[in-house]
Amino acid sequence: MTKIMFVCHGNICRSPMAEFVFKTLAEEKGVSDRFSVSSSATSDDEIIGGVGNPVYPPAVRELAKHGISCEGKRAVRLRREDYGKYDLFICMDNQNLRNIMRIFGSDPENKVRRLLDYTESGGEVADPWYTRRFDTAFDDIYRGCKTLLNSLLQKL
Repeated sequence: MTKIMFVCHGNICRSPMAEFVFKTLAEEKGVSDRFSVSSSATSDDEIIGGVGNPVYPPAVRELAKHGISCEGKRAVRLRREDYGKYDLFICMDNQNLRNIMRIFGSDPENKVRRLLDYTESGGEVADPWYTRRFDTAFDDIYRGCKTLLNSLLQKL
C-alpha cells in the first residue's frame, strides 16, 4: 500500500481538496485499496487549542460541485515523525516545500514533491485563500492528482 500525505500551509483548502480528489479518483479506478491518503499543514495557523479547523467553506463548496465530500476533515499539522510513516509528501507550492524540509530536516529518501511536478506544465497550485479562485485551484489539483495516480499505478 502506498501512503500519501498531501501538504499545504493550513490544511483547510488545497491539501484537503487534494486528499479527497485523489481518494475519489482512486475509487473510480477501483484501486482505492492500494492507497492510504491523508493531508496536513506545515503550520499551526488553523489549529486552535489542539483542535483543527474544518475545511474552509469555499473549498467544501468547490468539492461539492464535483460530487466530492470532505465531511469530518479537520486540520492537522505535519510532524517530523510522519516522515517514516508515509511514502510520499505532495505539497502545493515552493513555500510548502521549504516548510516541509524545515520540519523534516532533510529528505534522504526523496519523498517530498510538488503536486504539479507530475504534470507536463509543472508549477505551483496557487493558494485560493488569497486568490479566491477555488475553481482554478480545484482544476490544478484535479489535473495533478490524476497524473500522480497514473504515475503511481504504472509503478505498481
